[in-house]
Amino acid sequence: SFEGNTAPYLLYAYTRVASVFRKLGKGFEEIGGQLNLQAAHEIELAGKLAQFNEVLASVADKGEPHLLCAYLYDLAGLFSSFYENCPILSAEEEGVRNSRLRLAALTARTLKQGLELLGLETLERM
Repeated sequence: SFEGNTAPYLLYAYTRVASVFRKLGKGFEEIGGQLNLQAAHEIELAGKLAQFNEVLASVADKGEPHLLCAYLYDLAGLFSSFYENCPILSAEEEGVRNSRLRLAALTARTLKQGLELLGLETLERM
């Protein structure tokens, strides 16, 4: 199911980011520069990304992988809201566009690492 806290839902979030970069014709690692967080959805997504190391430490300390699953589910939902409310490729200002691309790339990297830790291989298309 693509709804709820399921592997396909989490994988779909990753493929959404991948599709943005396919349209752009660049890889995740090719986007540099500073984040310039202005919109509430950008700030919320960045805040969740900043919690990743803390979540991993908690999973390791407690031996409870479901904490990582819950984190990735929340991250996927926040990315979806960001994607729907903050134009990435069609952003009018180049600085805003690059910042949003960087935020999307960081989201993809985090999703990929988290999913791989859970034994799930990411897909570029679904």
